[in-house]
Amino acid sequence: FDTGAIAEGTTLTVKWRGKPVFIRHRTDTEIAGEASVDLASLRDPQSDADRAKDPKWLVILGICTHLGCVPISGAGEYNGWFCPCHGSHYDVSGRIRKGPAPLNMELPPYTLEGTTLVIG
Repeated sequence: FDTGAIAEGTTLTVKWRGKPVFIRHRTDTEIAGEASVDLASLRDPQSDADRAKDPKWLVILGICTHLGCVPISGAGEYNGWFCPCHGSHYDVSGRIRKGPAPLNMELPPYTLEGTTLVIG
């Protein structure tokens, strides 16, 4: 996928292996906010640096880890993703912050070379 056309602060949804993948071009404010989260406050502790190979880009499977619904981008209390089916809230790092989901959204294998993102 060509990431060159994804504006900062927006999310592109693509399909990979029949599943939605969210590609988020994060702002400097979002990156700083996610990096400052206290890991002890997270249900599934994982640093933002461990979730994003390049801080500007977050690539996650767009599937709620509760029951497999597709969360809404740019929604919820943490401005990341919100699953309206049962109320799970994810932050802009795809980490579960509130609701019944037990785990962070999954990270697919990917490489980023310039503006070319290859998933798989």
